[in-house]
Amino acid sequence: MSEFWNSRVKKLSPYVPGEQPKDRQIIKLNTNENPYPPSPKVIDAIKNAAGERLRLYPDPECAVFREAAAARYGVKPQQVFAGNGSDEILAFAFGAFFESGEKAARILFPDITYSFYPVYANLWDIPYRTIALAQDFSININDYKIPSGGVIFPNPNAPTAVALALNDILSLAEYLEKQGKVLIVDEAYIAFSGSNSAQSAVRSINTHPNLLTVHTLSKSASLAGLRFGFAIGNEKLIEGLCRIRDSFNSYTLDLLALTGAAAAVSDAAYYEEINRRIIATRERTAQALRNLGFTVLPSSANFLFVKSPHISGAELFTALRSRGILVRHFNKDRIADFLRISIGTDADMDKVLEAVQDILKGVR
Repeated sequence: MSEFWNSRVKKLSPYVPGEQPKDRQIIKLNTNENPYPPSPKVIDAIKNAAGERLRLYPDPECAVFREAAAARYGVKPQQVFAGNGSDEILAFAFGAFFESGEKAARILFPDITYSFYPVYANLWDIPYRTIALAQDFSININDYKIPSGGVIFPNPNAPTAVALALNDILSLAEYLEKQGKVLIVDEAYIAFSGSNSAQSAVRSINTHPNLLTVHTLSKSASLAGLRFGFAIGNEKLIEGLCRIRDSFNSYTLDLLALTGAAAAVSDAAYYEEINRRIIATRERTAQALRNLGFTVLPSSANFLFVKSPHISGAELFTALRSRGILVRHFNKDRIADFLRISIGTDADMDKVLEAVQDILKGVR
């Protein structure tokens, strides 16, 4: 604490990201990174862009990426917003669409969800209320059909990996539209839903003008190191995001990031193949853990949320870490005995299963 901080900074409790170990011998399954490399087309595009043009400012309109994303998702370029990771876009969205101050209506999000949401709310002085997940950790959409300042949640949810059906999302969007409020759906993991019930809400933005979907290239496009996210929504929502962005910095994305991201969204075939592999590995690992007696929530993401009947979450986390396997543990009510395990390669997950079996031998 510093005497020079203002009152806002003193009250903040910043988001704490997953550990980034320097030791590369660790099997790193704690931050939901994609275990496979980016498309070769992305690497080639970045290499070709790394030249004389770097002396110039990048395009503040992000036109090349927005056109590529529009073509990929069947929308207009004006319905796409690009940002420095989905976290930045979410921060802009809180500032653009939710009212601040004590007298403002409270926004709603789940009690177990992405822990950056309360950080953004506190940063922007936005009052909020958390809605408890059901006993099975699902979102009950009817709980959100109450007067509010707007709603935000991930689909699939994080850290649970449980997905909500598209019809439920659209039902809530319709309710909120009548209230003049925005629904933000954070679709960071939607590409991993596979044959599960989760579907992207992107194609519904033209019928629901208050619906904003937020996306990242960190997970499904293997580009966590590039820091690139985007949002898709009605043109007026995108304009609102631009007004917030341009009040901070019109050049939030550099030339290399824009070029690489455009190449990534244009190579759907490559990413659909590697993400199918992740889904197959996820399902195999989930079944193996269930066979060991674990509770494994139904996952539509590139991670599993699991609980052992024989050992606490904290103990299992520590035991795995001592064996060179890093996963994520959240010491919070209702989920303290769960671990979030990102899906790695088949070889990575085999080592996880071997380690878990070894750990359980000592506690049964």
